[in-house]
Amino acid sequence: MTIDGPSGTSGLGGASGAAVGAARTGANWIAFLATAAVVVVLDQASKAWLAANVAPGSVVKVVGDNVRLVFSQNSGALFGLFRDNAVVFGIVSLGVVGLIVLYHRRSGRSLYLSITLGLLLGGALGNMADRLRLGYVVDFVDIGIGDLRWYTFNMADAAISTAIVLLVAAAFVPALTGLIDRRSDG
Repeated sequence: MTIDGPSGTSGLGGASGAAVGAARTGANWIAFLATAAVVVVLDQASKAWLAANVAPGSVVKVVGDNVRLVFSQNSGALFGLFRDNAVVFGIVSLGVVGLIVLYHRRSGRSLYLSITLGLLLGGALGNMADRLRLGYVVDFVDIGIGDLRWYTFNMADAAISTAIVLLVAAAFVPALTGLIDRRSDG
């Protein structure tokens, strides 16, 4: 017999704890996949809207000159590097997607990591879909002041950037992940 919790109730082998852990793990897979699906849908819907309403190269001012929609076609990678290699990066993205899923599988029962990795997966899938389907990634959010502009990006890029910030935050504050080391004294 083992002791199953702070209440001092006894059970055989802690089977109820295993069932709760399995339920949490299943719920985290749902959160992971649902987050990824929401990102892909928002990303692809926003790109479809843009393609239907804005001509490539056109500029639509949203908040003066500070926030604009600019339909650009990025055939390269991050920040437009390595142009005209979209198909290669699309294939590489397949490996990245596999690594994200594998990392999620190994990440334990952290809802924080499930949502964070879901953002990363959704962003990777959104941009991969563009690369493989169109041969380029549709970027359209242009933010800046005057001539000082950030790189044009899309919803998938925003999800990836948010995920990276959340992963860095978890590296500095491990308690965020809920995977606190629970060592017993004996």
